[in-house]
Amino acid sequence: MRNRTILYQDRGNPLEVLSLEEFPMPKPGKGEVLIQMLAATIHPSDFGLINGSYGKLRDLPAVGGREGVGKVIETGPEVDDKVIGKLVAMPDAQGAWQEFVVTQTDNLLLVPSLVPAEQLAVAILNPMTAWRLLHDFEYLKDGDFIIQNAGNSSVGLAVIQFAKMLGIACISLVRTEERLHQMKEFGAEHVLLDDDTVPSRVQEVTKGQKCVLGLNSIGGRSSLRVARSLRSSGVLVTFGAMDSSPIRFPTRELIFEDIRFVGFWLDRWKSKQTPASLRNAIEHVLQPLALDQVRYPIDKIFPLEDFELALKRNTESRWGKVLLSPNPEILLEARKISS
Repeated sequence: MRNRTILYQDRGNPLEVLSLEEFPMPKPGKGEVLIQMLAATIHPSDFGLINGSYGKLRDLPAVGGREGVGKVIETGPEVDDKVIGKLVAMPDAQGAWQEFVVTQTDNLLLVPSLVPAEQLAVAILNPMTAWRLLHDFEYLKDGDFIIQNAGNSSVGLAVIQFAKMLGIACISLVRTEERLHQMKEFGAEHVLLDDDTVPSRVQEVTKGQKCVLGLNSIGGRSSLRVARSLRSSGVLVTFGAMDSSPIRFPTRELIFEDIRFVGFWLDRWKSKQTPASLRNAIEHVLQPLALDQVRYPIDKIFPLEDFELALKRNTESRWGKVLLSPNPEILLEARKISS
C-alpha cells in the first residue's frame, strides 16, 4: 500500500502547484502511531498557506490541509495498542491532505467516537475560532445582542449555535435572499441582508440597545455596517478579510461612541496556550458536537484524486464545507444512515 499525498513544492495558485503524489507507507517508530485519514476539510487558510499569503508558512515541500479526522491503525514500540481504532484529529503541522501520517502519541487528540467522521473533520478550527470570539473580547451575558457578517460561513454558523447555547442573541448578515432563507431553515433567528440599511434594522431588532460585539470576516463596507451597529464602547473583532478593499474607519463612531477595533488570529492564540489549556479549550467545542447540540453543514465530499474539482468547488457559492476523503463512499453511506 502507498501513501497518497496532496503536496506542493512551490508556493502559488493551488491549482498550479498542488499535485497528488504517492510515497512509501510510513512506519511508526518508538512512541509513535500511524493514522489513516478518514476525511479532511478545505479552509480559506489552506489557500493562504499554499499561495504564501498566510501569517505563518510551512517549510517546502509541504502537504496541504490543516484539519481532518483519522483513525489510529498501528502503533510503534512502547505504545499501548489500546489506542488502535481510536478516532483522532489529523496533526495540523504535518498536513491533513494525506492518506497516512505518523505522529508522536503525545500529539494525539482523541475525538468523540460516535460522531460522524465528516462532522469531526470540521469540528475544531472554525468552531474554536467561534468559541474564542464569544469568550475573549467582551463579557457577554444572557440577552445581549451581537452582530456578525458572513453569517453563513462555517465560523458564522458555529457562532450562531454557540451563542444560542449561551443565551446570546445573534444578528447575522448575509449577501443574498437565498442564503437568508437557508439561514432561517438552519435555525438562525435574526438574519439581515448585508446592505446599507443594516444599522437602522439593528436598531429595530434590538429595540434601540444595539450590539455589544461585532464580528467581521469580510472587511470593506460590510465592516462599517457592523461597526455602526455597535453600542457605545462596543468591540469590533476582525478575523478575516474576504473583501480586500480598504476599510475606512467610522470616525464618528470612534470618537463619539468609543468603538474599539481589534483583531484575532487563532494560530496566535494557540501559540500562547499550554498543551493542557489547549486540550481543555478543544474539549469545550467538541462536547456540544458529541451531545448533538451543534451541527456543521457539509457541501460535498471528493476523493483525493479529484482534489482539483474539490478546490474549484470550494471557490463557488455553496452551503457547507467541502471535504476530501480516501473513501468518500464510506462517509456518504454513514451520512445516509445517520440522517
